[in-house]
Amino acid sequence: MFEAIVLICLTTGAQPCREVLLPGYEGETRAACEAALAADPPQGDPVCQPALAPLPVTEIAPGVFVHTGQIADADGQNLGDVANLGFVIGGRSVAVIDSGAARWIAEALWRAIRAQTDKPVSHVILTHMHPDHVFGASLFEEVGAKVVAHAALPRALADRQENYLVSLSRLIGPQALIGTTAPRVSTALTQETRIDLGERELSLTPWPVAHSPSDLTVYDATTGTLFAGDLLFHDQTPALDGSLLGWQAVMAQLENMPLARVVPGHGPASLPWPEGAADQDRYLARLLVDTRAAIEAGTRLGEAVESIAEEEAPHWQLFKDYNPRNATVAFTELEWE
Repeated sequence: MFEAIVLICLTTGAQPCREVLLPGYEGETRAACEAALAADPPQGDPVCQPALAPLPVTEIAPGVFVHTGQIADADGQNLGDVANLGFVIGGRSVAVIDSGAARWIAEALWRAIRAQTDKPVSHVILTHMHPDHVFGASLFEEVGAKVVAHAALPRALADRQENYLVSLSRLIGPQALIGTTAPRVSTALTQETRIDLGERELSLTPWPVAHSPSDLTVYDATTGTLFAGDLLFHDQTPALDGSLLGWQAVMAQLENMPLARVVPGHGPASLPWPEGAADQDRYLARLLVDTRAAIEAGTRLGEAVESIAEEEAPHWQLFKDYNPRNATVAFTELEWE
C-alpha cells in the first residue's frame, strides 16, 4: 500500500518538520497513489511513499476495534498516545470514537481503518473535551466526516484549547504536534441521537456534568458494546474534572444497562459489565466519604488533599498525579452541600 504525504515545517525552511499524511489518496501501487493525487490535487507538494505502520488495534467484537493507549501522562516517549480510541464498521460507513492527542495518532488510526475496510469514515465522535481524545479529529474532517460531540464540548474546549496545545507541545515536543488543530464540531448533541452506519446503528448519549462537563457515550446495539470515554477508568487513576456526585449518578445509570462489554477511556480494550466498574466505584465512594469527613472536621483544603482517598493509592497507577486534583475538585464541590 502507498500513501500520500507532504512535508510540513513549523517555519518555512527550518526545523522541526514532519511528513504529514494526506488521507484519501491511498493506492495498492505508487502509480495508483499518484493517479489519485493527479485526479484531485491537494495543496503543497505531496509525494507517494510506502504506507507507514497503522496504529495497533484489537477487534473486541465483530466490526468493533479498539486501540489501547498507554497508561501514562503524555511525554516525549509516547508522544501523547495515552487514550483508548476506537472505530466501528457498518455496512455503509465507519464511525471513529475519539481521535487521539495529535494528528500523527489520527494518521496511524486512519491506516488501521484502511487495513480493515475501504468504506468511508462518516463520523468522528468525541466522548469529551480532554486533549488526549480530541486533537486528531481534523484529519477525519478532511475526508468529509462529521465531528459529533456533546453540546457543551465546543465552549468547554474553546476555553481551554490554547492551554492544551501549549502544554502538549511542551510535553510531546513541537515536531509531534505538527499538523494538529482543534476540532470543529459539526453536530452538537443535547439528547440521545442515533447514527446509521448501514445495517448498524450507534446510539449517542450526552450526559449531565460527571467526569467532565461534556461526557458522551456511544452504544453499538449490534454487539452490546458501549464506548464510555472517560466516564470509566481502569488501572489508571480516575480524573475528576466535573462533578463527583454527578459522576456517581451517571455510573449508576450505566451500570443498570445490559451491556456485553464496555470500552474505558483508559485501561484495557474492554471490560465486562457491570463488574468492570467496581474498582472505579470503590475509588469514587472513598473520595466522597473522605472529602465529606475532612469538611466536617474543618480540615483546610491544603491539608485535606494529602489524605483524602489515600488508602486507594496501591490500586491505581498515576495516583500522585491525579488524586490530589480529584480531592481538590471534590472538596470544592462538597463544601457547599
